[in-house]
Amino acid sequence: MSILILRPLATVYHFVQKQYCIFLEKFLPKKLIELKFKHYLGYNIDWSNPIDINEKINWLKLYSDTSMWSMLADKYAVREYISSKGYKNLLVPLIGKWDCVDDIDWKILPKKFVMKLNNGSGDILVCRDKQDLDIKKWERRFKSLFSTPFGYVMGEPHYDRIKPCIIAEELLDCRLQPINTSSLIDYKIWCFDGKPYCIWACFNRTADSVQVASYDLNWIKHPEHSVSTSRYILSDITLPRPKSLDAMIEAASKLSEGFPQVRIDFYEVDGCPYFGEMTFTSNAGYMEFYTKEYLTELGNQVVLPN
Repeated sequence: MSILILRPLATVYHFVQKQYCIFLEKFLPKKLIELKFKHYLGYNIDWSNPIDINEKINWLKLYSDTSMWSMLADKYAVREYISSKGYKNLLVPLIGKWDCVDDIDWKILPKKFVMKLNNGSGDILVCRDKQDLDIKKWERRFKSLFSTPFGYVMGEPHYDRIKPCIIAEELLDCRLQPINTSSLIDYKIWCFDGKPYCIWACFNRTADSVQVASYDLNWIKHPEHSVSTSRYILSDITLPRPKSLDAMIEAASKLSEGFPQVRIDFYEVDGCPYFGEMTFTSNAGYMEFYTKEYLTELGNQVVLPN
């Protein structure tokens, strides 16, 4: 069969698959989660007796109050929550916010900035020199993202309740970090109702992969907790202890109070901590980059509401 025939067939297949997922997410979210769970993890979710962190995240999606999830997963709205908790100083300075792509005034933007949707994951414009920016390309990309419901992709309905907008923030200088890395080091702190438990560090991020490592709160590395995948590559580099680690942990403790589980992400530039985001469905609840034993250990920290 020729490539000329295969390409249209692939386009039709992806369109039908997308529409099917949108239908399931809207009318049969439990079924969508079951299909995704089995596809990514290879076993069936146990709704009646969830044990590991993946099972409990997906249980919480459907059977707990997730009204706050939508606000706090919103990369714009969460800024108010962070400020209300006394951590405004941790926010990356905001340059602008727009409710549609056509409202963006590119002329007023500085030479360097970061631009992203408030309800997405990835698809971030990192502009290091506006003079080299293909504006039309990114306008088309953002318009496409605006028209695509994000939650249906992996069964995360709380994202569908977020009104999309675009925000621009100052570009943090990844050169002012303890090691030479192509991207900011993400310090992702797992928390369970106000109790930070461990840290997942991500760095050298590309479009296809990212290097990762697990640490405890004393910054002792635990490679035995992780599994390398094609995307998440277990690094043999031991990162230096962040200078602001204690401040990150203290903030994560306060910000996570009242939530059975949440991952709170930070950056550190030139020794100063910055808030990244709050994630209630890490990898949508289909994490493959931890061992089965560690997924269970993390799951044991989650107390499900009655």
